Amino acid sequence: MAKQNEKMRALVAELQEKRAKALEMGGERRVARQHERGKMDARQRVDFLFDDDTFTEFGMHAFFHANGEPVPQEDVLSPADGVITGFGKINGRTAVCAAYDFTVLGGSIGDVSERKVTRAREFALKNRVPMIWLIDSAGARVQGGGGINGEQISNFALSGFLFREQVHMSGVVPQVAAMVGPGAAGTAYIPGLADFVPMVDGTSSMALGGPPLVKAAVGEEIDEQSLGGATVHNKQSGVADQMYENDEECLTAIRDYLSYFPSNCEEISPEHEEIHDPERDDDGGKYREKLIDVLPESTRRAYDMKKLLKYVFDEDSMFEMKPLFAPNLITTFARIQGRAVGVVANNPSHLGGILDVDSADKAARFINLCDSFNIPLVFFQDVPGFIIGSKVEREGIIRHGAKMLYEVSKATVPKITVLVRKCYGAGYYVMCGRAYEPDLIVAWPTAEISVMGPEGMVNIFARRMLEGNPNAEEVKAQMVAGLRPFIDIYKCAGKGYIDEVIDPRETRDYIVAGLELAKNKTIERPWRKDGVRPV
Repeated sequence: MAKQNEKMRALVAELQEKRAKALEMGGERRVARQHERGKMDARQRVDFLFDDDTFTEFGMHAFFHANGEPVPQEDVLSPADGVITGFGKINGRTAVCAAYDFTVLGGSIGDVSERKVTRAREFALKNRVPMIWLIDSAGARVQGGGGINGEQISNFALSGFLFREQVHMSGVVPQVAAMVGPGAAGTAYIPGLADFVPMVDGTSSMALGGPPLVKAAVGEEIDEQSLGGATVHNKQSGVADQMYENDEECLTAIRDYLSYFPSNCEEISPEHEEIHDPERDDDGGKYREKLIDVLPESTRRAYDMKKLLKYVFDEDSMFEMKPLFAPNLITTFARIQGRAVGVVANNPSHLGGILDVDSADKAARFINLCDSFNIPLVFFQDVPGFIIGSKVEREGIIRHGAKMLYEVSKATVPKITVLVRKCYGAGYYVMCGRAYEPDLIVAWPTAEISVMGPEGMVNIFARRMLEGNPNAEEVKAQMVAGLRPFIDIYKCAGKGYIDEVIDPRETRDYIVAGLELAKNKTIERPWRKDGVRPV
């Protein structure tokens, strides 16, 4: 019988004891307080996010250092130094994660914890797999064992690598920054540079300075949620992409989001088995027929574009980005025959589907995201053009609209355009009109392509003629009727400006055919170091 190695056994026992201590995080009291707030703790989040028994942690034995020296555990309890780092499988594919632990020093970023996260970024970039941050953090760490730490503050001069490296990772691997708690100062810029930013309503926030700093700097008294809560960033600022009721929903959304993406920019998205609805048989069934009646007879009436999209794409396959921000434009991932696509669609139910500053920004970012990761784009046009007036000119509508023009022009992924109804002005251009290299551009019989609608043309060019005319409305109606044949879609089809006028029930078929046509497309652009983006 082999002799037992008592020394090794003692060392392993010590290791297990240290691991158990690290797994306690900030201690029973702080963990309980986290749960009382309706929040998961950091380790629960990691367990929920990753496939069962696939997560490999590193850096568990890290702890707080100040002035270059370790801080005694009795002075500062800092298991894993406030951040859990590791890698594992999500939907069977590898991803890297950094989960900030609010029970340990408020999840603040210290020298050692950031060293761990730097290593995580290195793993993600070198191995070309997604990087995920679960942010529940007070921001940069300034405290030491006995209070504010001067050495910790002076180390700021060597900080900032994380943001530069995040930029270098951009477009190479998917980056997700989930706000599952506060994110102040430094941890607010992580989501600012990430691709997908989900937030938990009521418990998460992000701001460059928290309420105490805001009060000290500008004298404004404001609470955390009013300053930078989920509602603010989903409805007003547009920094966030989705809002969820709790941690579980938010973490599930991360898994869903990544299912539309390849692991890196050199791959294509994994195909999924198409889910069939009882109402959709092999040729579309009732959904196909519903496309005939989805539009109202009057072009002045709104309709539900999301319902139209539901009838075209695979059942329950849509994952919308920024649904509460600029709702006059829809940006959503979807699947068609199991293949991921990005959909950009005007929404007549909000502001008539007109394009403004926020919707242009929303579209530009989404188009860029899809193009970066080889996700084909499908455009559904029903756009009256760009909004005009002094207010939007002061907001920079030209500059913001140019962002959308820039991105749709630059995109080289397969692009399919469906003209549904109004295709007016520069709105027709930025929604991937004929000049913007759609691989297939088709139109419903209701489509109209024009510099503007006939009513607008009459209002401008016949204004003087109609002034004081007792029969102005009748004359105007006659003029509009006379102009309409000139913007009839068959005029454009007859000149070869579009590829085909289709039965609405054929929409899905044409999209599938167009994507098949363009799956091996190549586009050559003039060499350049970089373009000058209209930011």
